[in-house]
Amino acid sequence: MKYGYARVSSAGQNLDAQLKQLKEAGCNVIYQEKVSGRKKEDREQFNVLLKTMKKGDSIMVTKLDRFATSTRDALNKIELLNNMDVSLIVLNIGGDKLDTSTPNGKLMVTVLSGIAEWEADMIRERQREGISEAKKRGVYKGRPATYTERHKGLQHALELFRNRSENGMTVNEICEITKISRATIYRAVREQENASGKGTV
Repeated sequence: MKYGYARVSSAGQNLDAQLKQLKEAGCNVIYQEKVSGRKKEDREQFNVLLKTMKKGDSIMVTKLDRFATSTRDALNKIELLNNMDVSLIVLNIGGDKLDTSTPNGKLMVTVLSGIAEWEADMIRERQREGISEAKKRGVYKGRPATYTERHKGLQHALELFRNRSENGMTVNEICEITKISRATIYRAVREQENASGKGTV
């Protein structure tokens, strides 16, 4: 059975063009909704459609961006449909038609997978370049510490740590009371002693 899925991102947009194309393409039932679709839980009708479909069925959309919000999202959904033995048909993808049940469609999915991987690599490369440039300018400080010197819990832990001889507490007990890790305490102590020129713990 052919199911259609039509989606627009906001209530002010019109579904008429998508519905017309899907009907002309022979969809028996069309699910539609007006949501951004960025979160899985937002796509209520799409999730209902997934529960409705059976082995051998197909889902048809007018364009890939009506079906998914990114290349990776599209690939994840296509994999989900493949596991259900359900095919995806995109009526217009760069002027061509995509049908994941055909050899050409499977090839196009492979190409999309390559594009998604390339996009991810490019993002990581830009991040590395950005960090490298920031380090050269002296403005990159790395990931911010979970606990800073102003954090009351850390200050309490350091106070207890410094007064171990009087309070008789172990480092493990201090960690349990303040919920500050041993590594964080030792790191903060080293930083303070290095700053004061007293050496390390």
